[in-house]
Amino acid sequence: MTRGSLAVALDATPLLGVRTGIGVFVHELVCALARPEGPAGIDLRAYAVTWRGRDELAGALPAGVKPVRRPMPARPLRELWKRSDLAPLELWTGPVDVVHGTNFVVPPARRAARLVTVHDLTAWRFPDLVAPASRDFPALVGRAVRNGAWVHTNSQSVADEVEDTIGAAPGRVRVVRPGVPPVTRGDPGTGRELAGTGRYVLALGTVEPRKDLPGLVAAFDQVASEDADVRLVVAGPDGWGTPAFEAAVAAAAHRDRVVRLGYVSEHERAGLLAGATVFAYPSVYEGFGFPPLEAMTAGTAVVATRAGAVPEVCGGAATLVDVGDVDALAAAMVRLLDDDDARAALVAAARARAGEFSWAVCAAEMAALYDELRPSTSR
Repeated sequence: MTRGSLAVALDATPLLGVRTGIGVFVHELVCALARPEGPAGIDLRAYAVTWRGRDELAGALPAGVKPVRRPMPARPLRELWKRSDLAPLELWTGPVDVVHGTNFVVPPARRAARLVTVHDLTAWRFPDLVAPASRDFPALVGRAVRNGAWVHTNSQSVADEVEDTIGAAPGRVRVVRPGVPPVTRGDPGTGRELAGTGRYVLALGTVEPRKDLPGLVAAFDQVASEDADVRLVVAGPDGWGTPAFEAAVAAAAHRDRVVRLGYVSEHERAGLLAGATVFAYPSVYEGFGFPPLEAMTAGTAVVATRAGAVPEVCGGAATLVDVGDVDALAAAMVRLLDDDDARAALVAAARARAGEFSWAVCAAEMAALYDELRPSTSR
C-alpha cells in the first residue's frame, strides 16, 4: 500500500474530557498509526460523537490525523442507531473504506466496512455496575453485529465472550492487543510523601463498583491489624462507587491508615507507582486492565483478582486470588509486603511480561485488519 490509499474513520470521542482506560487506548493507537514510522497507507480521519465537545477534537489529535469538524450530537444519534441505519457516518466524513468504532458504538455506513471495539462485557454481565449511558451497548453492538460489523477485542477472554454472548461468528472477531500506557519514571519519594509512609499498598482508578474497592478496604483492614506501618493509598477520581467506598472506610478499624487522594497528576501517579510496595487490583471483572501492566513496568509487585482477562494479561507475573475472596486478598498482600525475595521475583517476571506489549505492534496489526476489512471495490 501507499500512504493515503486506505481511508479509515475512527471514533476519537474517548480522547475528550478526563481520559479513562479506553481514552488511553484510543490516544495511543491513534498516535501509533499517525507516526511517520507507523503503518503506511492509512488516511486517518477522526470523528467525535458529541455536541458539547465539538470544538475540542482537533486539539486532541496528533499531527497527520484529520478531524471531522461537523458536530455529531450523541444522544439523538445513539437513539437512532439503536433502531435504524439512518444517519450513516459518511454524511460527516465523506467516503471512507473502514469505520472503526473504538468504544462499543460503530455508526451505520453506506459502503464502508465496520469494526467495533468491545472492551469488555460488563454491560451484558453486570449491568448494575455500569453508568446508565453504557446500558445501551448491548443493543448498539448487537444491531451492528447482526448487520455485518466485525468485532475487535483487546483480549482472547473477551473475544470468547463476544462469540458466546453476542453471537458473533468466530471468524469476524479479532484480537489485537494494546501496548502499555507510557509510564514516566517516577520518584519513589514523591509517592511516599503522598502516602505519608515508606510502605504502602496502592490502588489506582475511578471509584466505581466494578473495581471492588470496598473489598480491598476490608482486606487491608486485616493486613493493618498485623502490620503497624503499612497504609492503603487509593488514587483516582470519584465515580458512582464512591458512597460504598466511603462507607467501607468508615467501617474499617484502621480507617486512619486509608489514604484517599482523588485525582492525581501524571507526576504524582508515577511517584506513587514507583514508591508502592504492592499494587492491588481487586476488580470484579475486566476486559483487559492497564493498571497492572503500568505497575509491572514501574517495578511494583501486583496482587490482582482472577477477573475476566486479568490472568491472560498478567501472564503469571502477578499474584492472583479469586474475585471477592477478602481473606485470600489479605493473605496475598501480607506475603508480598513481608517476603522480599518473593516480591523481587515477581517484579522481575512482571517487567519481562510488560515488555511483551507494544503500541507499534498494535498499530501494525490494526492496520492489517483495516486492510483486510475494506470493501473489494476500493482495493
